[in-house]
Amino acid sequence: MRRSRSPWALAALLVGLVVLAQALLVPLFAAPAAHLAPRDLPVAVAGPPPATAELAARLAAARPGGFRITTLPDAAAADRALRDREVYAAFVVGPDGVGLHTAPAAGPTVAALLTEAAGQLSAGRPVPVTPVVPADPDDPRGAGFAAGFLPLALTGMLAGVLLTLLVAGRGARLAGLLGYAVLAGLGGVTVLHGWLGLLDGDPWREAGAIGLFSLAAAGAVAGLGALLGRPGLGLGALLVFLLGNPLSAVSAAPELLPQPWGTVGQFLPVGAGGTLLRSAAFFDGAGAGRPLAVLTGYAVVGLALVLVGRGSSVGGEVAARPGPARVTV
Repeated sequence: MRRSRSPWALAALLVGLVVLAQALLVPLFAAPAAHLAPRDLPVAVAGPPPATAELAARLAAARPGGFRITTLPDAAAADRALRDREVYAAFVVGPDGVGLHTAPAAGPTVAALLTEAAGQLSAGRPVPVTPVVPADPDDPRGAGFAAGFLPLALTGMLAGVLLTLLVAGRGARLAGLLGYAVLAGLGGVTVLHGWLGLLDGDPWREAGAIGLFSLAAAGAVAGLGALLGRPGLGLGALLVFLLGNPLSAVSAAPELLPQPWGTVGQFLPVGAGGTLLRSAAFFDGAGAGRPLAVLTGYAVVGLALVLVGRGSSVGGEVAARPGPARVTV
C-alpha cells in the first residue's frame, strides 16, 4: 500500500521548483537585454573612396568587431541598401562633412545607438540624420511593435496546447491550426495596423506574415505534442516562448545580442516572425527570404507531425487512464 505524500513535502517541492524556474528564467530574459551592443552590425560608408576608407578605419577602431562595414559610392546607393535591409545605417561623406542615414523601422534602438556613435566620431559636432525608412509615426521608439508582437507568440503557443489537449482527430487538429492561422492574421492586422496604427505597410502582406508566424508557432507546439505527448507540449513552449522570446530581438536587433544567441534567435519562430513582420510592414518585403523559409519550415514540419502523430487528445488520454484498483477489506 503506497503512502500518500505529505502536503508539507509537496508544498516544499513545488516552491523549490518555482524558485528554480525563476532562477533560470530571470537571466534568460534579462541578460540579452542588459548586454545590448553592436556585434558585426551591418553598416555602410558611402562617398569618395579616400574619405570612405578613412571613415571605415575609424569606425573599426572605435569598436573592434562591432561593425560589418560595406563601402558604397554615394548616398543613393546607401539609401537603396537601407531599403533592401542590407544595412542598418549609412555614414555618408559629403561636401559638408559626414551625415547619417538610418532605417529606424528596422530597429529604433539601433538607429539611436548609431546616432550616438556618429556624434562621437564627429568630435561632438552635430551630425545631420536622415531617416530613410522611418518607424511608424505612432510608434517612433518601436515599443508598441515589440509589445504588440508578444501576445501573438503567447496565443500561438496557447492554440497549439489547447488543440493538442482538447481536440481528438488529426483532421480536426489540422483544420483548427489552419483556421487559427487565418483568423490570427486577419485579427492581428486589424488591431496592429487598423486600430493601433503600429504597422505601415500593405495590410494583406502584414496579415500573411502574422498568419504564417501563428501557424508556425501553433503548429510547432501541436506537432511536438502529437509526437511526444505532454513532454512535447513543454518542449514546444520552451521553443516558441520561453527560449524564443528573449532571443528574438524583436525590440532591438539580432546583431545587438550576445552571439551566437542573436543568430540562434532568428532560427526560432518568434525571432523569424518579428523579422518577417518588419519586412512586410516597412520594407515592402525586402529581407524576408530567410524568416519566410524558417517559418515555413516550422509550419510544414509541425503539420506533418500532427498528421502522423497520435490522433487522440492528450487530455482525453489522461482522463481516461484507469486509476489504481481500490481494495475493500
